[in-house]
Amino acid sequence: MSHTVTVRWSTRLPDSVFGRATPGGTLELNQRWLDDLVAGSEGDFPEGRQHRTLRRELLATLVHEVAHLYDRGRYWSNEQRTLLRQCRSRFRTQGKAGLPGECLGQTERRFTLSDAPRFLDLAGWPQQVGRRGAREAMNRQTYRSPDDYERFSPAEYLAVNLEYFLLDPQYHCRRPALHAYFAAHFGWAPDVDTACPTTIPYLRAGLDTRQPALGWLDPERIYAVHYLLAEPNEQWVSRWGHSMLRLVICAPGRPLGPDCLLDLDYHLVLSFRAFVDDLQLSSWDGLIGNYPSRLFILPLQQVIDEYTQIELRGLSSVPLRLDEQARYQLAQQAAALHWSYDGTYYFISNNCAVETLKLLRTGSAERAMQDLDSLTPRGLLRLLASRGLADMEPLQDRQAALRQGYYFDSYEERYRHMFSVLRTQLQIPAEQMEDWFNTDAQIRRDWFAEADTRTTAALLVLEEAIRRRQALEIQQDLKLRLLSPSAPPELAAAAHDMEGILAGSSFLSRPGELLREGYGLPQPEEARRFTDLADARHQALRTNADQLEQRLLAMIDPHQRQQLDATSDNLQLLGEQLRQLHGESGGVQLP
Repeated sequence: MSHTVTVRWSTRLPDSVFGRATPGGTLELNQRWLDDLVAGSEGDFPEGRQHRTLRRELLATLVHEVAHLYDRGRYWSNEQRTLLRQCRSRFRTQGKAGLPGECLGQTERRFTLSDAPRFLDLAGWPQQVGRRGAREAMNRQTYRSPDDYERFSPAEYLAVNLEYFLLDPQYHCRRPALHAYFAAHFGWAPDVDTACPTTIPYLRAGLDTRQPALGWLDPERIYAVHYLLAEPNEQWVSRWGHSMLRLVICAPGRPLGPDCLLDLDYHLVLSFRAFVDDLQLSSWDGLIGNYPSRLFILPLQQVIDEYTQIELRGLSSVPLRLDEQARYQLAQQAAALHWSYDGTYYFISNNCAVETLKLLRTGSAERAMQDLDSLTPRGLLRLLASRGLADMEPLQDRQAALRQGYYFDSYEERYRHMFSVLRTQLQIPAEQMEDWFNTDAQIRRDWFAEADTRTTAALLVLEEAIRRRQALEIQQDLKLRLLSPSAPPELAAAAHDMEGILAGSSFLSRPGELLREGYGLPQPEEARRFTDLADARHQALRTNADQLEQRLLAMIDPHQRQQLDATSDNLQLLGEQLRQLHGESGGVQLP
């Protein structure tokens, strides 16, 4: 159906306004730019406008205002108008006001594009979890925007994005999900000459010098998506577990299939976390929303080590029943949020489970996901399983799950097994593992000479655990001393420097703040510049952190430092002893 929009030049518009639509449906353009447009001159075209040139800005204004006319339903058919009147009449009969949004909801939102559920999901107004269809009040996709005005309302978001959909040949690469949505809605899209990169950039959230700052995700190589649940522990912030998503990515050259579960080095984890930029983790701040909630994309092995070795929590990896298209869309949405999203963490109402559920809803677009509601990680898993969306079968046999990569056990279980080896083989006096951990390092060393190959291996594993625990205890002790109001000047200065390092590391969780040019997903040239910027920031952070570490080492309690150094010596001795015994025995099986 075609309609005519009247366009005229107007002398009544303020200089800063390029154009607007009148209540009667006429589109007015600012006449002050007419002579420059005809002459092909930029005149005194203001700097900082999003579309860079006068002609593009006027074209964008036309598209923007026509989009509003289209969205407001000015060109609805008579059938559509009749349905809307009937809907309003029903609402009035029921004693309701009959607002257009409510009526459109009753008629499957057939008329306004900016009110369509799928559009709202992609635009940044997802459903609130626990509110049965209510939408988020604020758009939190604050970075990598072509025009901040788009977040004013869904209607403005639609108008701004249609400008770029029609005028920017890179739009299909920068915002691929929205481009696909508009193309499907209109049954048409502008011709483009360039192909999009097949991989999506993401920032590695760490300071590992062995890896470049920028990683690349290939959605085509995602074999499966798992719901990754970290088991709860006794810590206040961890007592309900932690929700994440695991992308099972196949190694290059391997066809999509179950064998991709073996490619652990390529698997990634999508994890919403509260970014804490101070030394004090406050439970009250988590409750009232003083911590940002951001999406980290992490290597699976890093997540496994963090939870199983440091936090001593098991990880369950539960396959989700998502088809290829849903997996692809989920990866695109995750990448978009990684670069743009800066939410607010609330321990009760916007925690990791809530954020993960919103990502599953908006990313997969699966109808069965839309009415799920859960505020806790374990509750969400139970709900996914009860709806047939999560496959719990691979976890029924714990040993098989361990072998096949569906479960990663807490190292605490391994430590207790190793301790039982010591109790049996060496007859050590410690009755509990914690007693052995608290034994003086020199006394532990006295038992080394009596150990065979198997027992030496057990001693080595436990010494590693002891050193890790000592380091955590030292960190906690230093933190308490740094936060003390009576801290000496050298500690106060160190605390100030540490807070500066934490603040300076915010870009690791919010990469969009570092790359101001462009919008949406970074394109190749922007990615190269981003890599240079991130590498420089990485190097500065590493230098500052190394300098601070040397200062803090001098502030460690002398007894703690002595025990830490002695445990390091123990590890070296046990490593040498194990290599010697293993060579002499011809390869005895280790525990």
